[in-house]
Amino acid sequence: MSTQPVRVVRHSDGIVELLLDDPGRGNALDLPTAEALRDAAADIAGDPGGAVLLRAAGGNFCVGGDLRAFAGRGAETGPYVHAVATAAHSAVRTLHELPVPVVTAVRGAAAGGGIGLALAGDIVVAARSARFRLAYTAIGLTPDCGATWLLQRLLGPRRAADLILTNRVLTGDEAERWGLVSRVVEDAGLDDTAHRTAAALAAGSGAALRAAKELSRAASEAPLEEQLAAEARSIAALAGSAPAQAAMESFLAARSGGGASAGRPSDQEPQSVS
Repeated sequence: MSTQPVRVVRHSDGIVELLLDDPGRGNALDLPTAEALRDAAADIAGDPGGAVLLRAAGGNFCVGGDLRAFAGRGAETGPYVHAVATAAHSAVRTLHELPVPVVTAVRGAAAGGGIGLALAGDIVVAARSARFRLAYTAIGLTPDCGATWLLQRLLGPRRAADLILTNRVLTGDEAERWGLVSRVVEDAGLDDTAHRTAAALAAGSGAALRAAKELSRAASEAPLEEQLAAEARSIAALAGSAPAQAAMESFLAARSGGGASAGRPSDQEPQSVS
């Protein structure tokens, strides 16, 4: 059994897995865990494979900061919490900036900093048991791990304020309705669904996925004219590549035939993906 709170597992299908592996503590963030998370994220950034899968061992994704490690430090509490937050923030930033798709699997509690960590994924798959709660102000603290930045962009200011100020709990189904997660599945199928999602992405067109992710991230800040120009440059650059040419030929060939003669598109099949 591993004694490391965070592990990197590289799979043969191109997935690089970042595993929170301290289930006995709810994958809580103390300084050693936050530093291990920072270092693991940096390791993945050096070679992210085709897709990254972020998941956790045990019944909870991450219960947030380890209050047992925070309490009783007196004047040293502030510096200690700052060190934990700084290390965790480095990990969140690194995951957010990865060029490949990131899939997060969430079951049980995602609380405090665990929410920011979960939302670092491009696709967030939640189990029905998932429970999302900020909880900071209930113990006299403020959010970290990018929660204020991420929630504003995902939910808008009203719903973000509701979660941050009232500490309300969102179930997995509610999180899906709010747009906080991508989809909800039964608990028994969570790991398989998340792995299959990441594997499909890893097997896809790496150049197109990386470029699409870059465009999507830039879109929230860019004026429409600049974004349109960036989209034109990107699609043109990829269109002439050998992989894209082969994929387009395969797409057309798969939709030809039936009532149509060989090499001629069927009248019933669209030949455009626009």
